[in-house]
Amino acid sequence: MTPNRAEEIALLALGWLVSNDELLPVFLGASGASLHDVKQGASDPALHLALMDFLLMDDQWVMACCQALNLPNDALAHARQSLPGGAQVHWT
Repeated sequence: MTPNRAEEIALLALGWLVSNDELLPVFLGASGASLHDVKQGASDPALHLALMDFLLMDDQWVMACCQALNLPNDALAHARQSLPGGAQVHWT
């Protein structure tokens, strides 16, 4: 996946999250961000990574997002790895 496509998927996922009245407050609480921060940082790679990490914590969130965006269920994980700074860290 190209970095441009990964960013596009992150923006689509952000749009989906912002429209999700149940999950958005969970993300805001977990990230410490405000809705204003999210809107201001929509193009920030750090926000994209935080969003992907958040969504990837729960398979149901991944499937709901991917279904709504008509993406395969592994698209978010691939996008996360392709974002700037998104390579998986191996601690061993």
